[in-house]
Amino acid sequence: MGTSRKFATAGIALGAAAALGLTGCSGSSASAGGSSGGKVKLSLVAYSTPQAAYEKIIAAFQKTPAGKNVEFTQSYGASGDQSRAVAAGLPADVVEFSLAPDMKRLVDANLVAPTWDQNQYKGIVTDSVVAIVTRTGNPKGIKDWPDLIKPGVEVITPNPFTSGGARWNVMAAYGGTVAEGASDAQAQAYLGTLFKHVPVQDDSARASLQTFTGGKGDALLSYENDAIFAQQNGQAVDYTVPDNTIKIENPAAVTSTSKHPTQAKAFLDFLYTDTAQKIFSDNGYRPVVAADATRTFPTPSGLFDISKFGGWDAVTTKFFDATNGVLAKIEQGLGVATTK
Repeated sequence: MGTSRKFATAGIALGAAAALGLTGCSGSSASAGGSSGGKVKLSLVAYSTPQAAYEKIIAAFQKTPAGKNVEFTQSYGASGDQSRAVAAGLPADVVEFSLAPDMKRLVDANLVAPTWDQNQYKGIVTDSVVAIVTRTGNPKGIKDWPDLIKPGVEVITPNPFTSGGARWNVMAAYGGTVAEGASDAQAQAYLGTLFKHVPVQDDSARASLQTFTGGKGDALLSYENDAIFAQQNGQAVDYTVPDNTIKIENPAAVTSTSKHPTQAKAFLDFLYTDTAQKIFSDNGYRPVVAADATRTFPTPSGLFDISKFGGWDAVTTKFFDATNGVLAKIEQGLGVATTK
């Protein structure tokens, strides 16, 4: 049925973890020591979940020769919102998003070079998988995709028209259902039923985590790393990685408008070092440099990636077109906005 992970909570409130980035959308700065001459300030704009990791990665980078004179501002929020903000003029030197289409928006706007994904990791700095998060002890026995649409089950997942995490959740649920024998039409119908079980759709994955740990819902569709984050911060949650789930790939790039491209590129390169990849792993991400994993990550037997459905261009047209996509029709039937 899947790989289950349990955690005994010490009852620490999730609000106490806000300093580690749980709210995930405010600007902040990390300094290498004052604002004396020679300092350079980089703006990092990222999706909602990796703030805790970046606080440590930035501190480690600033201890290197390349980073000793570099300061940072940081902005975190829903991946789609962050991408649109940069396209609209939000200053950014380095960007990391939940999924590739949010990077493509900036390529199309001539804000990121078309070659952003030409390194050996195809521009991806971290991986994850979609997991099902439940209350401690999993009182409703929710372990796989069919369990989410049982009578009386409430599921928390963000709005797929603002959140990259939500789009991963949708494709995990759709692909997982197909892998279990459903036709395309049946899997689309499953999505329609699933979203009838969703009482609230937050803007971002991190906001949905807050909603769930605040007491709403029986299950949360989530990045595996967010489930681990909740456990690390004392929340009373278990999580299960379904046998059939999707591999999440998170892209990062330097913007073409950066006023400090040398330092921005140095920071991007640092994200692939053993130091940074181990910090990502410590924070629940599956490092793209596998040797740097600091924890054991189970490999689901039916793991698939977005190429199973033709890649993000095809998926975005079919599922997430704001007017005619599968999810647009589902959301329109529920009275949920599909434009931002």
